[in-house]
Amino acid sequence: MARISASAPKEPASYEQALAELDRLVQQMEGSQLPLDQLLDGYRRGAELLAFCRSRLQSVEEQVKVLEDGQLKAWVSS
Repeated sequence: MARISASAPKEPASYEQALAELDRLVQQMEGSQLPLDQLLDGYRRGAELLAFCRSRLQSVEEQVKVLEDGQLKAWVSS
């Protein structure tokens, strides 16, 4: 049975690390029959990681607005 780590760092070093940890956490929770307390710990950690990712994305969006002279423009791929 997989165990969700309770000793994980509180704040990831980067968006990419947070996303990777969140992905691993979801896989553990979906693929195991974990005790309720471990599921709750995993859910809490997932919520922390999701908030971290959203915050980083919002920060980047604000920076893009500044670079685009106050307007967020649609992404156009080549």
